[in-house]
Amino acid sequence: MSNSSTPKLRVQSFSISLDGYGAGPDQSLATPLGVGGEELHPWLVGTRMFQKLYGKEGGTTGADDDFAVRGFANIGAWIMGRNMFGPVRGKWPDDSWKGWWGDNPPYHCPVFVLTHHARAPITMAGGTVFHFVTDGIEAALERARDAAGAKDVRVGGGGATIRQYLRAGLIDEMHIAIAPVLLGSGEPLFAGLDLTRLGYRCSEHVPTAAATHVVLTRSR
Repeated sequence: MSNSSTPKLRVQSFSISLDGYGAGPDQSLATPLGVGGEELHPWLVGTRMFQKLYGKEGGTTGADDDFAVRGFANIGAWIMGRNMFGPVRGKWPDDSWKGWWGDNPPYHCPVFVLTHHARAPITMAGGTVFHFVTDGIEAALERARDAAGAKDVRVGGGGATIRQYLRAGLIDEMHIAIAPVLLGSGEPLFAGLDLTRLGYRCSEHVPTAAATHVVLTRSR
């Protein structure tokens, strides 16, 4: 959670495999997270926070749940790449695709989707509004910060989107959950990045039975 009065750009609850992949290969309607990608998320799906997010009861407590709760605390807007929004590529054929999450997505705030193809905003139930940004990551961040006000902005993914913001030195804090699985291929998170040179250090490290939670913080 942000303890500073200055709003942050944060990555939260982003799961990767032991070999560094944030999603498996061959994303499709049948495999939204790529082949094998669902194996990255049992630590999150089982938590009380996740169950509550989708209107269910029960779920685990403890460190996994604590990190899941932190992921939604003080968030006023989201940014995500087009691949996270859905499997449609190229020009939008129509307005039928409105995300993976049904009529009431779990964001409940403005969400800015990076894309090369313009599209009108989509207003969903629960306060989520998807805005489509065609002029790059900094423009998306400026709009997200305006929408978030005094709250933080969360970068949801996927890996290519996070890499762009890391490379630009714009992410202040990043929570990574390392799942005890190997994917072999897919979308790498840190490929081509020198995180030390970019100013990041490990500020927190919490192992659980389901994942190893690591928080990276950028020196300002």
